[in-house]
Amino acid sequence: MSWFNFFDTKTELKHSFGRGINANLSEHEEELFNKSYEAFEQKEILDAYDYLFQSLENFTNGISNQNVTIKREEDKLSFEILQGCAKIIGTITKEHLYAESILTKKSSANVALKRYILERNYQLTYTNYFSDDAYLKLKLYHDNITMSPQKVFFPLRELALNADFDKEYTRCEFTDIILEDIAHVKPLQIKELQIKYDFMQKWIEEITNKITTFPSNDNAGMQAFAFLYLYFKIDYLLTPKYEIYHKMNRKIQEYFSEENVTIEAKNEELKEYIEILKNMPFEEFKDNFYDAKYTFNPSEKTSNEELSMFIGESLSKIRWYKNNRYNQIIPILYGYIAFHILYNYGLHPVTKALMHILVKIQNQTFFAALGYAALYNEDTNSFSKRVIISKINEIIEPYQEQFKLLEPFGNKLNYTTLNEFSNSFYLQLQDLNFEEI
Repeated sequence: MSWFNFFDTKTELKHSFGRGINANLSEHEEELFNKSYEAFEQKEILDAYDYLFQSLENFTNGISNQNVTIKREEDKLSFEILQGCAKIIGTITKEHLYAESILTKKSSANVALKRYILERNYQLTYTNYFSDDAYLKLKLYHDNITMSPQKVFFPLRELALNADFDKEYTRCEFTDIILEDIAHVKPLQIKELQIKYDFMQKWIEEITNKITTFPSNDNAGMQAFAFLYLYFKIDYLLTPKYEIYHKMNRKIQEYFSEENVTIEAKNEELKEYIEILKNMPFEEFKDNFYDAKYTFNPSEKTSNEELSMFIGESLSKIRWYKNNRYNQIIPILYGYIAFHILYNYGLHPVTKALMHILVKIQNQTFFAALGYAALYNEDTNSFSKRVIISKINEIIEPYQEQFKLLEPFGNKLNYTTLNEFSNSFYLQLQDLNFEEI
C-alpha cells in the first residue's frame, strides 16, 4: 500500500531535493500495512498502530531515519513522528489516540499570531490549536472504536503537515516569535550552502540575460515560463525553507489563482521577488535552510492520466514555439515541465525517480558541484548512455512483478542533443503503464 508515501524507489541521493521525502520505505511496508489492517479488524488496537507506524518508517542506505519512534507498554503505546521542523508526540490506548505538536510558548504569542491560529482552526478537518499552561499546540484526538489504517493515516498526516507548515510560516511572518521543540532540526554545512547560493545567483543571471533575447513584442508568455521555471528550479534543487520557501510559494500560488490579473502584471510580481533573491546576502540566505526528517508527503497522488495530459499539452506548446522559431525558450520549457511536475504532483516512486534522473541530466553542472557523477557532458554534448540505461533499469525492474507492462526504456531514448533527449524522455514517461494485470 505504497499510496501512503510516494518515495520508496531506491536512490543514490546524498542531499534532499524538493518537498517530497528523500528516503526509502521499509521493504516490508505493504506487509506491515496489511498486518495493521487485520489487527484493527480483530480489535488488537495497539498491535495495529505498532504495525502502522513501522510501515511509515523510512530509511537511507538501509539505515532507519528514525522519523517514527514507538515505545510499547502493556496498556499503551507512545510515539514520536518527525515532519520537518515539527515534532509530533502522542499516546495510544485501546480506546483513544492523542497527539500534539508544540508551536511556541503561550507567553510569546502576540495578538496577530493568536488571530492566525483561530483562522487556522476553521481550515483544519481533524486537528485544532489550543493552549495549555505553557504552550500553543496543534492537537489530534481520535476514537479507536471503528478504526482502520486509512482512518488514522490522514488525520496524522494533517497534523504533521500543518504543524510543520505553521512553524515555518510563524518564523517567516512573526519574526519576533521563538519556535519551540525544534532541537531535532540540523543546520546544513556551509560548503553546501555556498554552492547553493552561488548557483542561485548564476541561475538568476542566466534567466535575466535570456529574457533580454526574447522578441520585444508579445513575449509575456515566454517571460512567465522563464520566471516560473526559475522558481520551480530553486525550490526543487535548493529546497529552501522558512521565508524563501513561503514567499516563493505565495508568488506561485497567486500566479496560478488570480484569473483577473494580466500576465504582464503577474510577471512583475514574479520578477520582484527574483530581484530580492538576487540582492540577498549570503548571511541572510543561509538562515533559510535546515536538514530534517519527514514522514508524510505534502502532495496527493496524481493519476497517470493527469500527468500524461500535462506532458502532452506542454510538448505541444514546445512544438508551437519551435514552429514559430522562438528557439530561446525551448531549453527552458524542457526544464520547466520536469520542475512543474515535481512541484505540483504527487508522483509514483518510479515516475519520481525517473524524473530526478532527467533533472540531473538537465542540470549536470549543479549536481557535479555537489559531488554526483555526471550523466551528461554539456561541452561535448555527450551522454553516459550505458549508465543512464542502467539507472532506468534499476528504477523500473523492482516493480515489474507488480506492473507486468512496465518496461525500461533507456535504449529507446534519443541521445542526439539534450533537447531531443528531454523530448524522448517525456514521451516515454507518458507511456509508462502501471496497470496491474
